[in-house]
Amino acid sequence: MCQILKISRSGYYAWIKRPESLRKKRNVELLEKIRNIHKVSRETYGSPRITKALKNEGINCGKNRIAKLMKENNITAKTRKKFKATTNSKHNYPVADNILNQDFTASRPNQIWVADITYIPTDEGWLYLAAIVDLYNRKVVGWAMDITMTKQLCIDALKQAIGRQRPSNGVIHHSDRGVQYASKEYQKVLKSNGFTASMSRKGNCYDNACMESFFGTLKTELIYLTRFKTRTEARLAIFEYIEVFYNRIRLHSKLGYKSPVEFEKQNKAA
Repeated sequence: MCQILKISRSGYYAWIKRPESLRKKRNVELLEKIRNIHKVSRETYGSPRITKALKNEGINCGKNRIAKLMKENNITAKTRKKFKATTNSKHNYPVADNILNQDFTASRPNQIWVADITYIPTDEGWLYLAAIVDLYNRKVVGWAMDITMTKQLCIDALKQAIGRQRPSNGVIHHSDRGVQYASKEYQKVLKSNGFTASMSRKGNCYDNACMESFFGTLKTELIYLTRFKTRTEARLAIFEYIEVFYNRIRLHSKLGYKSPVEFEKQNKAA
């Protein structure tokens, strides 16, 4: 073989005995950390989030190097799928003006809440999830699940958020113009707690893009990957995803790659 490659035997054996380069050793260590972070993230992080997560651990490394190691070792982030809308806007209830007008910035907690409903398939049938997100820290502040998509489902999520957050008057509550949110009962809860209602334009999903984004993330990282035999099984998995993973662990790009709870704590301290 040495003759074919036109190299000396001494050079070949010296190459075999040569120790691993320092960069190669560091790549092995780095790859192990990448795998661990990828696993903790439920295999949802791509190279940007993994780079930020490593930086949070005190490891500064270029995104291109991370991306290369991930590609070479077939470590990929899960991709998002589309999902159908659950809005029924064919009703005679009054519709609130679109106060947000696609401006999803908030300067303090409990300034703007966004709400929506989605569905989860199980072998027993559909399970519906109503959720409310605070735009300041992107935290899911209230949620509820039921086998039917009723106004009471949305009211339960709203009351949970109010009970947890204890907001002062003046919260802007933004939703689509579905019958659940436009109903007298739901609007009564909003008014009695000093909320200002805001609603999306008809058929415009971008007017509530933050909720669309949250549900898209939930479905990509959990729902599409799991076959739930029962609604109870789905309830438990969604509870764990929201309360343990999403609110407390998952890095959010809009929050400087911090989790909602971490972002909330840091800003309270500041």
